[in-house]
Amino acid sequence: MQATTAFSTNPIPGKYWQWRGHNVYYVQAGKPQPQRPPLLLVHGFGASTDHWRKNIAELCNDFEVWAIDLLGFGRSAKPKLEYGGNLWRDQLYDFITQIIGQKAVLAGNSLGGYASLCVAAQRSDAAAGLVLLNSAGPFSEKQPTAEPEALQAQIEPPQQQPEPLQKLLGDVAKWIFQQPLAQFVLFQYVRQKRIIRQTLEKVYLDKSAITDQLVEEIYRPACDSGAFDVFSSVFRTPQGEKVDILLKQLTCPLLLLWGEADPWMQARERSQKFRQYYPELTEHFLRAGHCPHDEVPDQVNSLLRDWVCSVVMS
Repeated sequence: MQATTAFSTNPIPGKYWQWRGHNVYYVQAGKPQPQRPPLLLVHGFGASTDHWRKNIAELCNDFEVWAIDLLGFGRSAKPKLEYGGNLWRDQLYDFITQIIGQKAVLAGNSLGGYASLCVAAQRSDAAAGLVLLNSAGPFSEKQPTAEPEALQAQIEPPQQQPEPLQKLLGDVAKWIFQQPLAQFVLFQYVRQKRIIRQTLEKVYLDKSAITDQLVEEIYRPACDSGAFDVFSSVFRTPQGEKVDILLKQLTCPLLLLWGEADPWMQARERSQKFRQYYPELTEHFLRAGHCPHDEVPDQVNSLLRDWVCSVVMS
């Protein structure tokens, strides 16, 4: 088991950046390294810069490290907008060009992985490399629903149903949750601390990593003004560009770090799709769930550091 007590639990003080008239929160640690690219860490759905504290604390010894709260999450503003890959791509790109000031290695978990892939593929002048940790995003063929995985688990019908019935139940559930009242009820349900903890217990292999602090860090932003509008937008906004299309546009080095015990995605199966469209990637499978950076930070930090030094800088 990963010993989480070895890591500081104190959040790193951050700053705000004005982007398109909205407050965006970010943290920065470590000094610029002339020979090494900076790192930009991007959280998943419902998380924030806090989710990277175990990584920032270690990686800042070797890199200048940045982490950012995507618009709509964490301590960033939650305006009423159409949220999706294009918005977050533009936010990350502008942050790299305006604040970091040079190409960065983007590392993203889940939804943050998809947003980072959008940047690296479609704004290649900002990306020195790309690290995806159990990255979300649809491929062109046979895709699950577009909703973030945490919501998908709440609305999918039982798997043991016959396939036609399962599809019908799934379609009905999706229709219901496109209705504003149903969205509001679901939002009130999934943001409860007890439900947050239950969801984490489904997707973390090492249950000792699920602390009261982690639950609080996810719960707190869900109480912000505008949080429901962000949640609701997920159901309305069309899917972004398909992952296979983005991989065909990608030119920078790619590292995949998979938590193999993730029940939201079949890591080995998904890995094959990534290899199909970007065979020159590097990847590692770790004994962890959906958030390997938080469960096995020592391993993630070491693999990321070694890859940047041996592949990105070669």
